[in-house]
Amino acid sequence: MRVRRFGRSFAHPLVILKIQEVNHSLSRFAVTAGNSVGNAVQRNRAKRIIRSALRELIQDIRPGYNGILIARQSLITSNCEEVKEALESLIRQVGLIQNQTDD
Repeated sequence: MRVRRFGRSFAHPLVILKIQEVNHSLSRFAVTAGNSVGNAVQRNRAKRIIRSALRELIQDIRPGYNGILIARQSLITSNCEEVKEALESLIRQVGLIQNQTDD
């Protein structure tokens, strides 16, 4: 995927975000977890947690971006709320929030 090679990278202790601006009418995200996260059960759990947290934030993300969310090993001991806060922090750091007046 081009995003992995050419996108900008932003790190958090729970997740890494690689993002690239594209000419699309929506934003798309892929979720992955490598072998360093754990066995297949742990990797799948990590991806489910990330997808669940992203589902709550996706409507606030500006269109026109492709991203990859990569789980880190510390995500296994986290809950969905902590992951949501991590994603929100990364998304704000990148400046992808459509409506900044919600604070």
